[in-house]
Amino acid sequence: MIVPTPQLVAERDGVRLVIVPHSQPGCGSIIGDPQAQQLIEGVEVEPLTQLPDDRGLFAELFRFGDPGIARDFDPANGSRIQVSFTISYPGVIKAIHYHFEQTDLWAPLTGMFQVILCDLRESSPTCGRVNTVFTGAQRPWKLRIPPGVAHGYKIVGADHGMLVYATNRTYNPKDEGRIPFDDPGVNYDWVTRPK
Repeated sequence: MIVPTPQLVAERDGVRLVIVPHSQPGCGSIIGDPQAQQLIEGVEVEPLTQLPDDRGLFAELFRFGDPGIARDFDPANGSRIQVSFTISYPGVIKAIHYHFEQTDLWAPLTGMFQVILCDLRESSPTCGRVNTVFTGAQRPWKLRIPPGVAHGYKIVGADHGMLVYATNRTYNPKDEGRIPFDDPGVNYDWVTRPK
């Protein structure tokens, strides 16, 4: 069996980010459970608890500094937290990017997101692994995406998607890198097919 040679994407302070080429197009492991064993090392999935009543609905997105996916997002520890949101139209692909230092917390609120996660960290036990997570209005999950895990999404379905996200650092363009959505090494299959 021929082992594919990793392709260097970027390197900083001894941390190497690589693409392990995938010869066949695909979506990697489809994550259907927040505790799935196929989940990339360091990625966390947490259900979004919604509390509906006769007046509407309440949901807490992130509690900074408390246990959970936002546990170390604490200004007292030096985090410079930024909270943002984006709206994407049906069929839009926003992918693929990565960070060396920034951790992302994602809470897709409307629409449905097909999220790609790709472990670029050469030193990671899951280097080269690709995950797909379907999350949004019909599956309210929050995601924690660590540095070195490339990520992006496609809006699937007929509704626009709204993503609220927090980062443990304010935006720094020098910390962000990009990989084309159709990179032949990642070989991610964005096509929706009838089944």
